Amino acid sequence: MKLNPFNTRIGLALGGGAAKGIAHIGVLKAFEEEQIAIHCISGTSVGALVASYHAFGQPAESILTIGSTLNLSKILNFTLKSGGLFSTKAIRDMVHKDLGDVKIEDAKIPLAICATDIETGEQLIFRKGNLADAVCASMAVPGLFVPVEMDGRILVDGGLVENVPISPLAGMGAGITVAVDLSHVKRYPKPDDTLDVISNAINIGIDLRTRRQLKAADIAVPLDLSRYSLINNADCIDELCDEGYRPMKKKIQRLLWYKRMNLVVYLIKAAGKVLPLKIPEIIQDLKQQAFELRKQGSRNRQP
Repeated sequence: MKLNPFNTRIGLALGGGAAKGIAHIGVLKAFEEEQIAIHCISGTSVGALVASYHAFGQPAESILTIGSTLNLSKILNFTLKSGGLFSTKAIRDMVHKDLGDVKIEDAKIPLAICATDIETGEQLIFRKGNLADAVCASMAVPGLFVPVEMDGRILVDGGLVENVPISPLAGMGAGITVAVDLSHVKRYPKPDDTLDVISNAINIGIDLRTRRQLKAADIAVPLDLSRYSLINNADCIDELCDEGYRPMKKKIQRLLWYKRMNLVVYLIKAAGKVLPLKIPEIIQDLKQQAFELRKQGSRNRQP
């Protein structure tokens, strides 16, 4: 429950989903068309990449030009280093080319990027520091990409802990949170081999946790993108972008209602939390008062 019912600042959380991340651009397009400002933004994995572009002032149309780059075949750099098959060099080069060698705290919109410490299982939320380092860490899928070492920690994909990073938004000043989940599938692919079984098992675990975490968002945008590839969607960029645009466009009115009715929503939630606790207390008080009156009546009747 929000501590400040008058806070209508919007926080947007963009989840992981590899090449399906193009759908996030459609979500941003819907916000832009309605001229609704995003006051803070967080991202995990590909969500961290798209969130970074938006936070540093890139409009949705410009971000769409990187759609063909969200193709694993273009960002995989084979490496002989231990810990993964590929390096994150291509991701780092792309961030440097498009946004520069910048720091997270220099973003035009407050930005949070989430990664996971593979030794402790701890979630790390980056609000400061080198942008490319944080994005690479957040996108370092275990077993695929070599982990990123930062300040003595070995970091991998933030989706292991919170695939749709809602939790940082309140601390960034958000009063209304919007969460976009790219992995809200109804059915997983039929496995053909052992690797497929392992992949489905991992995804099921992450997705079940994500569905519980989504309950913390004021407005959730769950997307079933199961017919799209995790590796390459270069031949359907506009279509995939529309998969994020249409649902967000439909929920814009609800978002505007939230902004107008935030105080009422707060009071309803407050009543729901307080009344179940207070009613038993009131009943108990009445019982106690009745007991005291009976005792007093008994004393008064004694000779």
